[in-house]
Amino acid sequence: MSADALSHAPVLLLLGAWHGVNPAMGWLFAVALGLQEHRRGAVWRALPPLAAGHAIAVAAALVVAAALGVALPPELLRGLIGATLVGFGIYRLVRPRHPRFGGMRMSPAGLAGWSALVASAHGAGLMVVPVLIGSPSAPAHHGVHTASLLLVPDTGIWIAAGMHTLGYLLVVGALAALVYEKLGLRLLGRAWFNLDLLWGAALIVAGGATVLA
Repeated sequence: MSADALSHAPVLLLLGAWHGVNPAMGWLFAVALGLQEHRRGAVWRALPPLAAGHAIAVAAALVVAAALGVALPPELLRGLIGATLVGFGIYRLVRPRHPRFGGMRMSPAGLAGWSALVASAHGAGLMVVPVLIGSPSAPAHHGVHTASLLLVPDTGIWIAAGMHTLGYLLVVGALAALVYEKLGLRLLGRAWFNLDLLWGAALIVAGGATVLA
């Protein structure tokens, strides 16, 4: 699994970068903290907990997919994941709400929890699962037909989640630094980035591609 996860590294990194672009996923929160405290350090301190929470959400989705893969044939798992992505995308289009709790002053653990909740609410982990689902003709492991590369009992799930989160962290950090250092209140006061429409459409496209693959 470790080698399998690493072989998917480019896709995992790019998908993480795409998640990082969404302001609801964390960079806007980091900028707000920096502006509130009037310190650049507040922006940088927010990044590790945000990344940790995102990694936990993605890993949780991969663990669930791995568990389902033990009992379900590849075709059924792929169809289930695809249908879930499409349904989640429609839901995000119809009800574009974001989780809120804890206010702006959170501990690192609270910020990580917020990040995990937001990533899960946006279906971030679900979008990663299709990348690691094996084809229906993929070889069996120890005589068991696997629907996912995640069934091998090693550190592969966390490697995959880590590669994805690296892409996420690089983009979140770059955007947070750019907005805080160069744009700041000018951007926050004049514009609001709402990617719910694009995000929901991306979930639907990913689900359709998963079913048709």
